[in-house]
Amino acid sequence: MRKTDRSTSTAFVCQQCGKESLKWLGRCPNCQQWNTFVETRVTTPTTFSPISPVNPPQELSQVATDAQDRFPLPLLEFNRVLGGGVVPGSLVLIAGDPGIGKSTLLLQVSALITQAQGNVVYVSGEETPRQIKLRAERLGMKGDKLYLLAETNLEVILNQIEQLSPSLVVIDSIQTVYRPELDTTPGSITQVRECTLQLMRWAKLSATPIFIAGHVTKDGAIAGPRVLEHIVDVVLYLEGEPFSSYRLLRCAKNRFGSTNEVGIFEMKKEGLVEVTDPSQALLSRRFSQAIGSVVVPTLEGSRPLLVEIQALTNPTSFGLPRRTANGVDFGRLLLITAVLSRRVGLKLGNQDIIANVTGGLRIGEPAADLGIALAIASSYRDMGVDPSLVAVGEVGLSGELRPVSQLERRVSEAARLGFKRCLVPKRGSQVRDKDIELIPASTLREAIGLGLVKTKAKDRANEDGV
Repeated sequence: MRKTDRSTSTAFVCQQCGKESLKWLGRCPNCQQWNTFVETRVTTPTTFSPISPVNPPQELSQVATDAQDRFPLPLLEFNRVLGGGVVPGSLVLIAGDPGIGKSTLLLQVSALITQAQGNVVYVSGEETPRQIKLRAERLGMKGDKLYLLAETNLEVILNQIEQLSPSLVVIDSIQTVYRPELDTTPGSITQVRECTLQLMRWAKLSATPIFIAGHVTKDGAIAGPRVLEHIVDVVLYLEGEPFSSYRLLRCAKNRFGSTNEVGIFEMKKEGLVEVTDPSQALLSRRFSQAIGSVVVPTLEGSRPLLVEIQALTNPTSFGLPRRTANGVDFGRLLLITAVLSRRVGLKLGNQDIIANVTGGLRIGEPAADLGIALAIASSYRDMGVDPSLVAVGEVGLSGELRPVSQLERRVSEAARLGFKRCLVPKRGSQVRDKDIELIPASTLREAIGLGLVKTKAKDRANEDGV
């Protein structure tokens, strides 16, 4: 139907989830956020007229499949997260904290694509071409076939990129782009939603991929309406600790591939550099004699990755002990603590417990349960863990160890990095590897007895003359 007449009215719109209300509300009933309703002009059609569709319906069996395939990016870690490359006509959202490296990564990708595909248009609403040029010189980029456009008006942007017919368009950032016919300010829910929809239509019609950068709020959500994530094809998060040089590119949504892949980069003076061997890089600074430190072979998508899990227990100074989880699920930490108290006999009711994953990684799979439990037990008993040992396994509520998937790949990665022993659940431990010894255990109590060394770490330090 074609809109032929419009009328305007006012409504209150939540700036977080997009819920509309006829009156102002202090708290949004949909997303439960406070003070997010803003008065907005809403334009609604009054009459409609039928129009013929531009693309008539096609029978599925008659749809041609010889369309252009995705083209790979020169950055292998970026390719891994996207599922093998960029799909023509796709809309990719890259979100992250301010200063995390979104603009640097997009500029690097743009410069690399110009060498392999052709023209790239980099639209910046936050920086001038001179400022971008200074950053490009610092990164060692020449900038051939890379066109800079400092503009926020969406109509002007679309007119310019249509004339150049680029192979890629970058919008940095979506919160600065606006449509002049809308009466709201740039960055509002209406502007962000309508601009993203217009960019999506242009990308599908022209078969040109578009990368858009988005800001995140204090709680880590994408600034603007949640509907933004539903519009785009791919949602990527660039994450990292404030004082760490490592950056993780994590996929939260991908219509063309898996959402379990993670790309690892390191921020250097020449920009974001790929980490080809992340396991070695993450364990390079590990202190092997530390108490409460355990190495766990995890899976990030299709890639095995060795990470270090640390735990610290300390008698609480208050009536209620605290539980702090950095990089691990808080619910899993509570579950493991309860099993250690009930099934193993550790008196953790008066202990503050802190669990941390080094390198800024986040582990969500239950295969890290045994490593977390072993690290907590090591800190509580003040006993070290064999530095040549890795641990993997899921902990059940009755204290049993459950098998994990793809154990062979995890064990092979540990053997490649020089580990000699692997503590695994007894069930499902039929893997054979001549370079590493498998130590099966049926219960968590048995695993802790096998994993902790008999000599205290401080005694070993005295023997070494430390």
